[in-house]
Amino acid sequence: MKNDEKVEIEEQESVPSALANNDEEAHSEEPFVPFRRNIRTEKNEAKPRSIPPPGTGRKIYEIDPTLLGFRKHIDYRYAQYKRILEEIDKYEGGLEAFSRGYEKLGFTRCETGITYREWAPRAKSAALIGDFNNWNPNADIMSRNEFGVWEIFLPNNTDGSPPIPHGSRVKIRMETPSGIKDSIPAWIKFSVQAPGEIPYNGMYYDPPEEEKYVFKHPQPKKPKSLRIYESHVGMSSMEPIINTYANFRDDVLPRIKRLGYNAVQIMAVQEHSYYSSFGYHVTNFFAPSSRFGTPDDLKSLIDRAHELGLLVLMDVVHSHASKNVLDGLNMFDGTEDHYFHSGSKGHHWMWDSRLFNYGSWEVLRFLLSNARWWLEEYKFDGFRFDGVTSMMYTHHGLQVAFTGNYNEYFGYATDVDAVVYLMLVNHMIHGLYPEAVTIGEDVSGMPTFCLPVLDGGVGFDYRLHMAIADKWIELLKKRDEDWKMGDIVHTLANRRWLEKCVAYAESHDQALVGDKTIAFWLMDKDMYDFMALDRPTTPLIDRGIALHKMIRLITMGLGGEGYLNFMGNEFGHPEWIDFPRGDQRLPNGRVIPGNNFSYDKCRRRFDLGDADYLRYRGMQEFDQAMQHLEAKYDFMTSEHQYISRKDEGDRMIVFERGNLVFVFNFHWHNSYFNYRVGCLKPGKYKIVLDSDDPLFGGFNRLSHNAEYFSTEGWYDDRPRSFLVYAPSRTAVVYALVEDEPNAVGKSLPAEICATVEEAAEPVKESEPLGH
Repeated sequence: MKNDEKVEIEEQESVPSALANNDEEAHSEEPFVPFRRNIRTEKNEAKPRSIPPPGTGRKIYEIDPTLLGFRKHIDYRYAQYKRILEEIDKYEGGLEAFSRGYEKLGFTRCETGITYREWAPRAKSAALIGDFNNWNPNADIMSRNEFGVWEIFLPNNTDGSPPIPHGSRVKIRMETPSGIKDSIPAWIKFSVQAPGEIPYNGMYYDPPEEEKYVFKHPQPKKPKSLRIYESHVGMSSMEPIINTYANFRDDVLPRIKRLGYNAVQIMAVQEHSYYSSFGYHVTNFFAPSSRFGTPDDLKSLIDRAHELGLLVLMDVVHSHASKNVLDGLNMFDGTEDHYFHSGSKGHHWMWDSRLFNYGSWEVLRFLLSNARWWLEEYKFDGFRFDGVTSMMYTHHGLQVAFTGNYNEYFGYATDVDAVVYLMLVNHMIHGLYPEAVTIGEDVSGMPTFCLPVLDGGVGFDYRLHMAIADKWIELLKKRDEDWKMGDIVHTLANRRWLEKCVAYAESHDQALVGDKTIAFWLMDKDMYDFMALDRPTTPLIDRGIALHKMIRLITMGLGGEGYLNFMGNEFGHPEWIDFPRGDQRLPNGRVIPGNNFSYDKCRRRFDLGDADYLRYRGMQEFDQAMQHLEAKYDFMTSEHQYISRKDEGDRMIVFERGNLVFVFNFHWHNSYFNYRVGCLKPGKYKIVLDSDDPLFGGFNRLSHNAEYFSTEGWYDDRPRSFLVYAPSRTAVVYALVEDEPNAVGKSLPAEICATVEEAAEPVKESEPLGH
């Protein structure tokens, strides 16, 4: 490690990371902790849970010896993680209790009444206001303890009814350094926007027991491989409207199951006042978005998914927050550094949002409890953590090209507090919910990202393999003739040893206005006029449909141990996503035109994929077959993986995963007879997936009744091989037939194969298939 890096670490060690009330407290020996007692409830005593103690954090050096050169930084990071765990044990009774902040802060109900607590250390006074007291700021004055937590207890009414009725609006009025303000409680569980109003209102949500949704189905076990259907509830309708949790449950979940996916990832769950933010400018972290229904509607959706055997992953946003003051966390107690960093460090200049101070004790409580709340209360099966690259680096990954040099990951630019938070939240999730899945959106390639925390890693189960989608967009801007097979293979296979990845050819990012989906890159305006089967096709359509299937299969086949698809893209959804919006005037006077608040491009035309008279149907059928193939053979998680051919002349890629052999011919018109492909195991192979199948919009150039017998002898560094016909622009998957005794463990003798192999070189056949 460089000398300047050592100085940085030594300086950081001398500064406590927990938030204090003032500058003097910032340098005290103990962190700022409002609650220094263990939290116990009957519910949790009846169902005890434990989190394993921290390990040595040393195994990462055995896995990746290159890390030894950066040991001071990494050991410091792990020491910070252990220090915070020890302090949480000392002051909070352990991480299990610390992560249940929602049982203490916000609104809590007991037999005799309701308690409301809020951390706002710099507020000068506070009162709870709402419909229940006619918004009278003098009716329910709150008291403050020495840690800056304001509290009030409201006893039940004389008839025994709760003092705050279910469904009534509530806010906290505070006198702050920046003036008097009415805010939605930070830990609010539900918030709504009244018709005709812009700001949201907090909603006291505590329905009668008989109206609360009761989960009926157990959560599925963590699957061996993940096949994720990325979804947005609001835009999941075929009509230009905001869809509901109930409609998604009834209409979309069965579709996801039928398509062969085993997990649904739901975006925009946390409440966000600006719909067009795609859910990423969160205002109320503990509240499910009221646009789509009630909290109980969301629970019903998740329970139905579990009944179908689907995992439900939540797209959680802990990387930043909305800068809204009245209905968000920004300036909550009248100061900008309450939940966030002060100055430019607390503002994301590109996202126009606020950035959390992960070194703050109460921010840790808030975020850790938030993650646990969604797992505990709503039975989510895990998370896709958004914007993790932005969290881990002070430059937020902006205007930085990561080259893989380890100095980029372990130096001044790394936000150690943020990385330690990620370690803590992964440690908490996997300790309390062993079946839960965590996926991190990281484009930097941070080493140790998907290694266990106890071994010194950051602790995610999967990393989103974001470079793949960027590579496909880069290639789609070029001619086929300029694609390099080695470049494709390198991008797909370039991932760290023992660190799992979720691969995707495109996600919601590529579908947003200003960009294009893969289908639109490939077929452009021809999609408007030539997708009907009763009309002539065009070379652009033929090329587009063929490559759309090949791109998705090779991404799933080589890109990782999981796969993700954004809803609708499985059938090549036309056009783009554009949320309803008006004109936007920038500070410099420039006006960005809106779309007149139209929902036309903010929906999913599932009817296109279902229509048997449109070419979209073939692409949807192929994606469904691809998912079911993976479900049957588990090829994404097979220990056996080998790339035997990446031929730039023939434009061929051949690889093995498990007992499957994948053969891709990217050539635009050359087809190859008697093309030899290497294999590991002897025996008989049969076609199990063919992109040229007429069902998938193909040209039916292969017989699915043919059998392919391996022959002994090394080829492409494989001990055996067999001959195939590889039509142009096709992807074909061959499976070893293991259930037939004559096929297992046997290859044909060379003399029998001689008549089949008279041609030493493959025969090329030129076929027009678009350009």
